[in-house]
Amino acid sequence: MIHDERPGEVCITCSDSAVAVTVTALLGDGLALVDTGAGPGTEEEVSIALVDAGVGDVVLVHAGEAIARVEGTP
Repeated sequence: MIHDERPGEVCITCSDSAVAVTVTALLGDGLALVDTGAGPGTEEEVSIALVDAGVGDVVLVHAGEAIARVEGTP
């Protein structure tokens, strides 16, 4: 599961935070692989069903669900 250690930036419901990740592959059925930025071999599968995102886009992910595309990404 993706976690971010920035204090004060957490979900008020579950105390987890959304993190910015880069989409590296589209898997179909509303799923994608994303680069977590934690080094080689740390790609994770997340749902992008709620956002219009493609390979190279940066999205905010919370609880395995992309909740927004970061503006200014290709």
